[in-house]
Amino acid sequence: MKRTVDYTWRLAELMAARGLHNSTDLMPLLHERGIELSRPQVYRLVAQRPERVSLQMVAALCDIFGCGVDDLVTVTATDTRRKRAASTADVVEMNKAARPRRARVITDD
Repeated sequence: MKRTVDYTWRLAELMAARGLHNSTDLMPLLHERGIELSRPQVYRLVAQRPERVSLQMVAALCDIFGCGVDDLVTVTATDTRRKRAASTADVVEMNKAARPRRARVITDD
């Protein structure tokens, strides 16, 4: 059986719980831990769901918020069912000879 794995990035929730309401408030805390990011990079880290994050970044965020990785990222996995192949038992074959033909109008002229 196939499984679908997804995750939720919860950095904004952790920041709000600590009273950090702007993404720029995170910049000096990351700088203290040796991570230099620009304002747009920090904003994207907070506001969007990142596809790739270094382990050093994850470790720094966990240290800042005093949490574990499972508090920062929530993983969900669900089973996906395969689609059944369409059966031809319910399909009615149309006979082309039985289909109506377009009427031709003939005038008496």
